[in-house]
Amino acid sequence: MNLSGIISISGKPGLFKVIAQGKNNIIVESLLDQKRSPAYSTDRISSLEDISVYTTDEDAPLKNILESIYKKEDGKACPSHKEDLTALCAYLKEILPNYDEERVYPSDVKKIFQWYNLLLSSGNLIPSEDENISSDSTVIEETKKEPKKKVATDKKEVSKTAKVVSNDKAKANKASAPKKTATTKTGSSRGK
Repeated sequence: MNLSGIISISGKPGLFKVIAQGKNNIIVESLLDQKRSPAYSTDRISSLEDISVYTTDEDAPLKNILESIYKKEDGKACPSHKEDLTALCAYLKEILPNYDEERVYPSDVKKIFQWYNLLLSSGNLIPSEDENISSDSTVIEETKKEPKKKVATDKKEVSKTAKVVSNDKAKANKASAPKKTATTKTGSSRGK
């Protein structure tokens, strides 16, 4: 599940994906209708990666809540945000039992369900293969990587490397240079 680059803009319906960055704005594409438009620094923009939900303990990241809904629904759509608020709150209570009902507004609860369905329909909730890999296989992959090349840090190593390189260059220059042929002077002899 990749939420990077997906934002919410206050006052505009739906979610947006950041496409490019301009000098004074960013270009975004709507996940609803794929239309592109600029978003300015005066707009209230929230990245979905940074959003969390108030709980009685620590705040829960939105990504974790969306993953829980995805697992509960087996990758299918959840209840619509237009359903009865009490039903939506009860559903959220199943997913996140300790969410703070006083600080999480009804509009926020509706947004969670609306965003989930929107992200699902746009294909952004499909778990990536990287998230399905266990930590053991990650360690195995890291050991398979090529070792880093040694960088000469000692002055002696640097000077040895420089001498080898300069000797190789000198040999290459001698080999590629045209050979000079010896010429002898023939001519008159002087004053006998």
